[in-house]
Amino acid sequence: QVQLVESGGGLVQPGESLGLSCAASGSIVRINAMAWYRQAPGKQREFVAIITSDGGTRYADAVEGRFTISRDNAKRTVYLQMNSLSAEDAAVYYCYAIIFTENSGGSGLPTWGQGTQVTVSS
Repeated sequence: QVQLVESGGGLVQPGESLGLSCAASGSIVRINAMAWYRQAPGKQREFVAIITSDGGTRYADAVEGRFTISRDNAKRTVYLQMNSLSAEDAAVYYCYAIIFTENSGGSGLPTWGQGTQVTVSS
């Protein structure tokens, strides 16, 4: 059994910053790429950012230059630093990772966190 648990969501004003964390737990052998997605009310879940196991990153155009994804492999944790937040960034943010266990097989376990709410409002 593996899981991802997000933390750090909350209410901020436009222009402010917020940091999210997502920690993996369980009988984990390794974790490949880790990513953040978000889903606003009435919209589909969308990609935000991804980081590979060796630190390569890619961002959605909407957050490029404002958000920074990072990870601590020893802590099995991925972070998302969000700056210059606007109302368009308000959503539930989900952590996603492909997690390998001794029994997961060659493809690993696609795993989602439960989500953390980010609200941007004045």
